[in-house]
Order: sequence, then structure tokens, then C-alpha cells
Amino acid sequence: MTAVVVEGTVDQNVFGGVDSHAGTVHVAVISDNGGHLADAEFTTTAGYAAALAFLNAHGHVIAIGVEGTASYGAGLTRTARSAGLHVVEVNRPDRAERRRIGKSDPIDAYAAARAALSGRASGAPKDDTVAGIRALHNAARSAVKARTAALNQIGHILISAPEAIRAKYGPLKAKDRTDALARLRPAGDAVHTAVLTALKSLARRVRELTAEHEALTKALDAEVTVHNPGLRAVHGVGPDTAAQLLVTAGGNPERMRTEASFAALCGAAPVPASSGRTNRHRLSRGGDRAANAALYRIALVRMSSESRTREYVARQTTAGRTKKEIIRLLKRAIAREVFRCLTTTVTVPGIADLRPLRQAKNITLTAAARHFGVWPATVSTLERGIRRDDTLTHAYRDWLQAA
Repeated sequence: MTAVVVEGTVDQNVFGGVDSHAGTVHVAVISDNGGHLADAEFTTTAGYAAALAFLNAHGHVIAIGVEGTASYGAGLTRTARSAGLHVVEVNRPDRAERRRIGKSDPIDAYAAARAALSGRASGAPKDDTVAGIRALHNAARSAVKARTAALNQIGHILISAPEAIRAKYGPLKAKDRTDALARLRPAGDAVHTAVLTALKSLARRVRELTAEHEALTKALDAEVTVHNPGLRAVHGVGPDTAAQLLVTAGGNPERMRTEASFAALCGAAPVPASSGRTNRHRLSRGGDRAANAALYRIALVRMSSESRTREYVARQTTAGRTKKEIIRLLKRAIAREVFRCLTTTVTVPGIADLRPLRQAKNITLTAAARHFGVWPATVSTLERGIRRDDTLTHAYRDWLQAA
């Protein structure tokens, strides 16, 4: 541990700042008027308690600004919060300030402390309530990326493969091609054998990654449903989008003071772009782009399968709005609905009685679907809890009871 100390009084109010790394954390202490008191470096994980003792030795700790509360600073953040200390999340200094004053661990730690003192850093750190969801979500997405890379490799190999191989496997699509390549037995001359061996290996990799992704998605679906059943039941919200929105929220509703702030966090809030006599708004390019993409996917699902949204799109199109403008409006409305699910307890209507009731009346899915003018898959997903449609659920239950 190295330290630079400026004498202070133990009864004064102080603020801490932490620059976190994989193996160390650098801690700085400043007084409530911004004066530098001390800084020191501690080794993780054993040094967390020593770091907090170092802070407390210089006075009453009002707040600690930590860089990377969800990454390298997660351990110190947990220790500090369990000790009753107030921790705020600090973004890294902007480039202009870094060019002006330079960069080092002490400089960054003192900058974090000043951010906590000034109130520039006020966000609550993400807690561990969504740590499992975040881990499953990252694993599932990496499986998709690896599978896509393997599929692209198969396509690229077939482009330049010998004519016999290209003619046999080139016309096949998607799963048919993967299954055929995974079953083949490489034979022929050296070139044919090598190419077929590579294709077989990649095809088997695709199948393994597909099974892995399905298993991870199933586990992720169970986690998000238990964590927030109201969000998972929203029309158009699947396991992936629900997980992304929960990760963005960080398991801390207090991070989102209003639904407008959540929309801004997701990059779905319109940004003023007026000048002179021009009064207009533009699309926001800020915020969490992954959350913005989740809202976009929800909007696309609703535009294709929800009657209320399709009617809204038709009205807006008639009014002269472009598709991009309509999607922006939909994302803003969806952000409002998601915010309600994240910050309040939303009761999800029960559906466990629907299938037994239908089967007891000897009614087929096709007959039920024909009665309501929908596809049988719609009724099936409704019974299994995959799709939420409160209006259809109540009407379906009333019809079954009266049948």
C-alpha cells in the first residue's frame, strides 16, 4: 500500500473517490471544501476493509464516488454499502479535462471524489438483484454471435468450394444445410476431404451453439419471469428484451426518477432541435443503445401482431408521418409502459385455468381460434402464458365458462 497524506481532523466531513482496476483500487479523500487530504492504493479483495478504514480515519464519510461500480469497482461497492456508506456511480472524466490535468490513478481517484462532492455524480450503483440475469443474458448473446460467425464461415467456404460440394450443399438453406453437413462423412481427394471436414466441424458447432442458446434462453426466461412477471407479460416483450431492460434499469428503480428520465436513459426521448423560427425535435442518439434496440424490437412485434398498434400506425400514416417517426413515437410510449412495470407491481391475470377448462369442454384450439377470429397459435401462446392479451384472456375465459 502506498499513501500520500495531508493532515486533517477526524471529526470533519469528507468525501471519497475510487479509481478501480482488476487487481487494485486507488482511494482518495477530500474535505467538504474540496481540499486534498490523502490517497492510497489497496489490493483487492483483502484490501476493501482497509480502504474503508482509511477513509473513515480522515473523518465522517458523506459519500464515495466509485468508477466502475458494475465492473472492477463492484467488490468495493458491495463492501462499502454493507458498511452503511453512501456510494455514487462516477463516469470517467471527459476528454477535455483529462487532456488538461493528465491521467493517473491518484488524479482519477481525486476526480471521482470531487464528482461526489459537487453532486455531478449522483447515480445509485447497480446492485446484485439482476446480476444473474445479466450473466445469462451475456452468455446467450455471445452464443448467438458465435453461431452467426460459424454460419457465415460455412457460407464463405461454400462460395469457393469445389463445384461438387457447392452444387450439393449450396442450394440448401438454414437448418437443412446445417443438418446435412453435420451428418456427412468426408471423402474424396485431399481438397474435398479437407473442405468437407471443415464444413462438418462448423455445422456441428452451429448445432451445439443452437442447443446452448436455447437452454440459456429458457433459464433466462425463468429468471426474468420470477424477477418481474409484469414486464415479461407485456405484449412483445420476450426473454431477451426483458433481460436487457432489467439490466439497463440496474435493479434500482430509484435510478429512474420519472418515466421521462427512463425514456432518456433508453435514448427514446425526443431531443429539441429548434432554431429561430424552426420548432422541431429529432431522434435521440444518446442513452443505452441496447435498451433502445430492445424498445425497437418490441415496437416491430406490436406493429405486426397487435391490432391496437396497427390501428395507431394506420392513423399516423394517414396523418403524413413517416415510418421512422411512427417508430419513435411507439418507442416513447413503450418506454412509458415499461417504466410502470419496472417501478410498480403489475398484476398479471392468471391463465392456469384456461387450458384445463377448454379440454374439459372438449373444445379444440382450432375451434376456439375460429370463434375469436385469430390463429390457433395465438390461443396456444395465450394459454401457456407466452403472450399477454388481457382483453382476449377475459373474453376467452367467459366464452369457455358459458360453452
